Amino acid sequence: MVGSSAGGGLDPAGTEPRPGGWLERHQVPLYLAGLALGAIAGLLLPGVARPADAAILPALALLLYVTFLGIPLRRVARALRSGRFLATIAIVNFAVVPVVALVLSRIVAHEDALLLGVLLVLLTPCVDYVIVFAGLAGGDRERLLAATPLLMLAQLAALPGYLWLFLGSDVVALVEPGPFVEAFVLIIALPLMMAWLTQLAADRMPVARAWMETAIGSMVPLMTLTLGIIVASQIAGVRDRFGTLLLAVPVYLLFALVMVPVGAAAARIARLDVPGQRAVVFSGVTRNSLVVLPLALALPTSLGPVPLVVVTQTLVELVVMIVLVRLLPWLMPNR
Repeated sequence: MVGSSAGGGLDPAGTEPRPGGWLERHQVPLYLAGLALGAIAGLLLPGVARPADAAILPALALLLYVTFLGIPLRRVARALRSGRFLATIAIVNFAVVPVVALVLSRIVAHEDALLLGVLLVLLTPCVDYVIVFAGLAGGDRERLLAATPLLMLAQLAALPGYLWLFLGSDVVALVEPGPFVEAFVLIIALPLMMAWLTQLAADRMPVARAWMETAIGSMVPLMTLTLGIIVASQIAGVRDRFGTLLLAVPVYLLFALVMVPVGAAAARIARLDVPGQRAVVFSGVTRNSLVVLPLALALPTSLGPVPLVVVTQTLVELVVMIVLVRLLPWLMPNR
């Protein structure tokens, strides 16, 4: 089975960067260019927001399909037996993060919509592009992928309890679980199944192997396109409420600044290897904004700014992730 990643960017285990082609060497400036072009398109061409918004889930599903192709899925079952890694991920996301989120949310506690939006997104760990970004930084994608269904189910169960504890029962009644389930099926389960079938076919059919290698090589362009689509779909709404949303930006930046050392410390205490440590850091920092967004959109009109509060986190996080792709291997080098 072909076990490479984005055009040669990672080794077959998905744990350590290795030299690749031009796209891999220039992936960070390309991602920044995608963000910039998406912002320009969204601001100068208002009509692009609606089709871009409709394209987010398909783009994410395709990106995750290509990501899963680069992971030898037969080894994911073994990753499920990594008890220390899974326990560390769970403790970071469901014991440490809620405390950090509660403390930082005091910055916007005076505004109900800001407070709900901030808590909604910070309390839910990412289950989609975290796998991509962690892999680009040499994190262990296999174990992150194995943790994905557990993280999704845990946050679905835990989110109402945290919102009830922090905001009261009235808020919990406003949050519908349906979008969580739909997003999990469309951007995790379906791409994962398709990637598994493609890998099986690649073992037996040269044409499937050639397709697989070509698809894996498209990782950087796909990521660039996806980043541009996300920003283009949301940037105009953020601009229109910029004064209100600006208060949420320091919350999101502080969250990332706190969770990088916290995640690293937790992973070292658990005595994880370096790829596992990097994966834990990315899981602690990245949030489930694109899955939470449909929840926010389903809220009453009186809480209208909540979706844009969630979107603002996405925009901040994308920049943070691009920085971490370069910074984390330097902060946490292989010994």
